[in-house]
Amino acid sequence: MGLDMAKYRRIFLEEASDHLAEISRALIELEKEMGSVEAIDTIFRMAHSIKSMAASLGYNPVADLSHRMEDRMEGVRAAGRVRDPEELALLFRSLEALEEMVGAVANEQDLCSADSALLAELPIAADESGTLARHPESVAATPSDLLSPDAGGPDPVGGEPKKVRS
Repeated sequence: MGLDMAKYRRIFLEEASDHLAEISRALIELEKEMGSVEAIDTIFRMAHSIKSMAASLGYNPVADLSHRMEDRMEGVRAAGRVRDPEELALLFRSLEALEEMVGAVANEQDLCSADSALLAELPIAADESGTLARHPESVAATPSDLLSPDAGGPDPVGGEPKKVRS
């Protein structure tokens, strides 16, 4: 009895599209008010959700970029605001790259990693020891967890996302 990957792909595409739309709305809010706590939290949560779903399905370039965006948003949370227009522009570029990657999944095209210049601006956060914290290849549980009634809640593996120092 194998997994129906087409079914999980459809669910991923629906959920990711919703999450990307939420990120877009939140970024527009941040353009108006760079310290909007609600917008900052929304982007963090949506990036975390995309990361978990993508990792569980093996869409590693999507998981990597969304993980980096999540880590950047952790820094924004700690600062209490987007630091400057350049950081906001970086977040918009990250959204655009994620949208392109999700589009590639939808069109059954090969997934390429995000532009190396973009990735260089979004380093993965260092953990307490100062070493880079890399996400495991499978951050979330199995694809069937995407169907759970509380799929919008915390990551089923670790509860709340781990806090990292910026």
